[in-house]
Amino acid sequence: MGHWKKSIRHISNDLTAFLKWSACACVIGTIMGGLGALFHICMEFANKSQLQYQWLLWLLPLGGAVIALLYRVCGMEQDQGTNLVITSVRSTERISIKTAPLIFVSTFLTHLLGGSSGREGAALQMGGSVAAQIGRWLHLDEKDERVIIMCGMSAAFSALFGAPMTAAIFSMEVISVGVMYYAAIVPCVLAAVIGFSIAHAFGISATAFSITGIPEVGIVSIGQVVVLAALCAGISVVFCKWMHFIGSWYHKLIPDSVLRAVVGGVLVVALSYLFGTRDYNGAGMAVIENAMNGWARPEAFLLKMLFTALTLGAGFKGGEIVPTFFVGATFGCVAGELLGLSPSFGAAIGLVALFCGVVNCPVTSLILSVELFGDKGLLLFGIACAVSYMLSGYYGLYSGQKILYSKIKPEFVNWNSK
Repeated sequence: MGHWKKSIRHISNDLTAFLKWSACACVIGTIMGGLGALFHICMEFANKSQLQYQWLLWLLPLGGAVIALLYRVCGMEQDQGTNLVITSVRSTERISIKTAPLIFVSTFLTHLLGGSSGREGAALQMGGSVAAQIGRWLHLDEKDERVIIMCGMSAAFSALFGAPMTAAIFSMEVISVGVMYYAAIVPCVLAAVIGFSIAHAFGISATAFSITGIPEVGIVSIGQVVVLAALCAGISVVFCKWMHFIGSWYHKLIPDSVLRAVVGGVLVVALSYLFGTRDYNGAGMAVIENAMNGWARPEAFLLKMLFTALTLGAGFKGGEIVPTFFVGATFGCVAGELLGLSPSFGAAIGLVALFCGVVNCPVTSLILSVELFGDKGLLLFGIACAVSYMLSGYYGLYSGQKILYSKIKPEFVNWNSK
């Protein structure tokens, strides 16, 4: 009799938790779906306006000063951005609700005026901060608040990018490399799907690409993909180190945040006119599309890394994920063709492999390949993710990320990504 009572109690607890997190996911998914749709519409307007009215680029230094002043006035000058969202899932650090409006406005200004950044990092910060505040309103305990933060990250990322499973798994995988937060799987998946559905109802379409030249799995194609993925792992290390170096360099030479943003804006404007193109301003989705169609400039990946580091390191806002896609797609397009792969397929492998290298999330990266490119060539994408994950070492875009287990031995290491 005692055994049955214990079993019934376990089932009751599981059902209660399921209903609680399903309800939370519906609330978070609906809120972040609407907010994500609004954010997407604003970003589309910003990017179109920046291309249409090219004089806006001259206002980038002023925009940087405004962003820095906004964070200073709101007492958020030392804000750690996405790193704080990641850290808050593992610790007692709290995310302020002020993060959401600040990152919304700041990312909009960055894109409108031609800064080189993405937007998914902003989505993670909005989702995490709004969900954390809702968790406090619901009087959730410390552990449940961590789950609801991941739930918000998933919903916002999914609403903005249109890849619900990637968003859900990424939120659980990126926090601590080697450990997946399966306790959050129901709220993350449900919130991501609901957020995606709400955004889709507003006319926001999922991000997807058509690629050509996917080879049959064989010794030659496997070898080509292994080499390309290894090269992308090396580029991912360079990208991470470059991003961290430029950020540190800015802070060391220009301690004042407002002046730092102005100088960064001036540098981006100067480089844009020096190279005579706007390809490296904004998110660069058009360049990614071209790479998927089989064409990219050989130097494009290097210049995007430079522009992005100078923009984000100076204090402009947005994120690193879409710039990572840009770098991976353009590098993979060029290098893939040199290795004998279709440049279109090489761009796809490059995008996924470089993303895997900078975020240390192989499962997320594999799911991303399916949601972006379909399931054809899945084995080759899986190989690319595995190779890039192992060879990218312990580097990452997010210093708040913990690498709990070694990439080469089954042992506990507990290091912060470099």
